[in-house]
Amino acid sequence: MDRNSAIGLTLIAVLLLLYFNFFSPTPSPSPTKPAEVTTTDLGKADTLSSKPDTSHRDSLQARQYGNLSSFLKGDEVLTTVETKDLIVTFSNQATIRQVELRNFKTYSQKPLYLVSAKTNSFSLSAQNEGKEIDLYHLFYSVQSTKSKDTTVVSFVAKIGEGVYLKHTYSIPSEGFKIRYTIESSGLDGMLTGTGFTFNWTDHIPLQEKDISDSRSKTTVNYYLAKGQFDGLSESSSKTETDVLAELVKWVAIKQKFFLSSLIAGRVFTGGEVTVSTNPLDSGTVKTAWVKVFIPKSDVSSRQAKFDYYFGPNDYDLVGKVTDGFSRNLYLGWPPVLYVNRYLIIPIFKFLERFITNYGIIIVLLVFFIKLLLSPLSYSSYVGMAKMKLLKPELDALKEKNGDNVAQNQQDQLKLYQQAGVNPFSGCIPLLLQMPFLFSMFYFFPNSIWLRQQHFLWSEDLSTYDSVLNLPFTIPFYGDHVSLFVLLMTASTLIYTWQNNQISSVQGPMKSMSYFMPVIFMFVLNKFSAGLSFYYFVSNLFTFAQQAIIRRFVDDTKIKAIMDENKKKAVTGNGKKSNFMARLEQAMKANEETKRKTKG
Repeated sequence: MDRNSAIGLTLIAVLLLLYFNFFSPTPSPSPTKPAEVTTTDLGKADTLSSKPDTSHRDSLQARQYGNLSSFLKGDEVLTTVETKDLIVTFSNQATIRQVELRNFKTYSQKPLYLVSAKTNSFSLSAQNEGKEIDLYHLFYSVQSTKSKDTTVVSFVAKIGEGVYLKHTYSIPSEGFKIRYTIESSGLDGMLTGTGFTFNWTDHIPLQEKDISDSRSKTTVNYYLAKGQFDGLSESSSKTETDVLAELVKWVAIKQKFFLSSLIAGRVFTGGEVTVSTNPLDSGTVKTAWVKVFIPKSDVSSRQAKFDYYFGPNDYDLVGKVTDGFSRNLYLGWPPVLYVNRYLIIPIFKFLERFITNYGIIIVLLVFFIKLLLSPLSYSSYVGMAKMKLLKPELDALKEKNGDNVAQNQQDQLKLYQQAGVNPFSGCIPLLLQMPFLFSMFYFFPNSIWLRQQHFLWSEDLSTYDSVLNLPFTIPFYGDHVSLFVLLMTASTLIYTWQNNQISSVQGPMKSMSYFMPVIFMFVLNKFSAGLSFYYFVSNLFTFAQQAIIRRFVDDTKIKAIMDENKKKAVTGNGKKSNFMARLEQAMKANEETKRKTKG
């Protein structure tokens, strides 16, 4: 590792520490079965209901709802539809009361609900002769039908002949989308507002192991009709709000691994999204509020069509939901994004087809990446070897020129030219590998494929492994000890020591290179076990790779080639590289500028 490499790696490590501490970034499905529909009349003893008894409405409320007031009285009836992927429960108040993902469990192996009566509430506000009413307070008549492989559940409030309000949910036998439509007939004179306001409150429960990690990856995202993706801050612990003053295509409540979203068939005409965190509530990750506006004309013209998506934030699925929906799965910025999208994920998914053990998949992933980057590793090693061979001559020049820095730089450049050595030859290949290093920081923590996958002592590769829980918290480190991180740190220190044996760097810079593994130990202790295991295995492969490279890199031969280059340079037969020519020109221009400034 030369001086430039050491400086670059140290700066990268410091930036990583600052970024990740202050700015923070399945079981096999059951066989397909026909949707099952169950209807339950809960009466006044509805255990799922979090709403008060609506059987007694005062006269003020009756006047507020006008001709719809007759639908304020009733008993809640629940209709349950079971599909391959979902168990969805509807209330006869035309709302979704509960959504369970059949093939996923919480970290504690309990049923995983994205919607429940305890954590979610919905309202659909409209104007009835100037008074605001909630159409989800009404009790509708329920009708369930089957259309091929889709279950259709309809809720109708019929006021008179040709006068009605209807909500329809269509649930396919598999998948995570639910079609929702709202239509009205003959109610234009009654519903006098310009549109409807849909409100959704979600007190997001803890589904994963670590609540701080879950909070740092939970937010509300949205996609504007003009094609712009945006969202509230994931890492902020303050209340965040965005007013949506433009046309909106969809809004999604994003958790670490799951999404709850409402998608417009046409557009929402605006809205507002908010996220807040209560640090004292250890059972609730965050609370999300979603408000969107639905044009009244869409409802009366039967164009008010929407899709709910309740499902995993899975790369294979989200890209097929709707435009821009794949942006909910953040895979880094370009070129890191391209490395993940076109290389890491395809390799991972290919291996997943044949191997069920995800630890072995990670080992093979490391092998493929190391094989792909082997030319860069070889070039970096040869570059460092050349710099080590030149070190005695560089030291001699430094002693000769003393404090004359400008002269020393010119003499060094001349030596590089004569020997045919690029001083950055060890650093450039390392920089070209950086997108692969950073891509893993986004792939592993966000990969739902690793969720609850056991390997060795880790019970879940998507979160940190803990072999010791500390009775106190170490700043920047945490309150647990990750064995994979310790193994990674130890192997990185050994790798650094090996590199320093062929490095031309001496003194404090050489000692500084040992700080990077320690910094990574602090950064990665709270990251997924899959990530730290990947880096540990990567170090093991690097040891083997360098042992092989040493068999093909002979310092004596390199020295002979460099001496031959020097002879050619003396006789004038040496060819100066474009890079060295530009570097020499830049140094001369800099020196000329200094002379003019002094003059």
